[in-house]
Formats: sequence, structure tokens, C-alpha cells
Amino acid sequence: MPLHLTKVAYGHPSLPELEAVVALRAAQGGLVLTTRYLPKRHAEIAGGSLYWIIKHQLVARSPILRFGEAEGGRTAIHLEPRLILVAARPKRAHQGWRYLEDKDAPPDLGGDSGTADMPHRLVGELAAIGLL
Repeated sequence: MPLHLTKVAYGHPSLPELEAVVALRAAQGGLVLTTRYLPKRHAEIAGGSLYWIIKHQLVARSPILRFGEAEGGRTAIHLEPRLILVAARPKRAHQGWRYLEDKDAPPDLGGDSGTADMPHRLVGELAAIGLL
């Protein structure tokens, strides 16, 4: 079972804004986050995702492709440039990233959840008020 990371979507107060940034970075060649240190449990994260926190809720995830080196001795976290909506789950804000066990990760939305055909903005708003 893979291990995941969580991160606050700092500067992106809504799901549509985060989606716009992810789409822009995808058009520019990929979604890469940098961090000061390589996660100690990085080997366990293979096949995992980065779960995004907006307004104290886990709302979406981006699969982690690999870890690499970035400028200045930092670590690059290469993400698949897409967001997969998940069932909103409360999560306290924190600085940096934190680990999330697979058993504690929220399920993806879509399929039989009734949200597959809904606009992402509406799904984000419903999740923010706890209806999803």
C-alpha cells in the first residue's frame, strides 16, 4: 500500500483556482513542487499521491511520478499534471507536507458518486460546505 503526502494549496483558496494553476503548469511542461528535504519515507511513496488541502479539507490529489533534484540543493517532487477529485475530508492546515497512510486517504469521486458529470467548481463548493 503506497504512502501519500498532504500539502496546503497555499495561495489557491478554491478548487477552480488550483485547477487553473495545474492546467497552466501542465501547458508549461509539468507540475513540479520543490521542498528543502527529500522525504525520509520517499521509497514508500512510490505509487502514491499528493493530496491537496483547501479550506481545511482534502479535496483533490495529484499522483506523484518521482523525486528529483532542484536548484540550490532542494528536492523536486514531480507530479502528474492533473487533479483527481476526492471525497472531501477534514484535514488541519500545516506547513510543508505531511504523510498520509493509504488506509486514511479519502476515496476518489466519480463513477457511482454522482459527481462525474458535475462541474468541478460545483463539486468544490459542495465539498467545502460538507455535502460531499
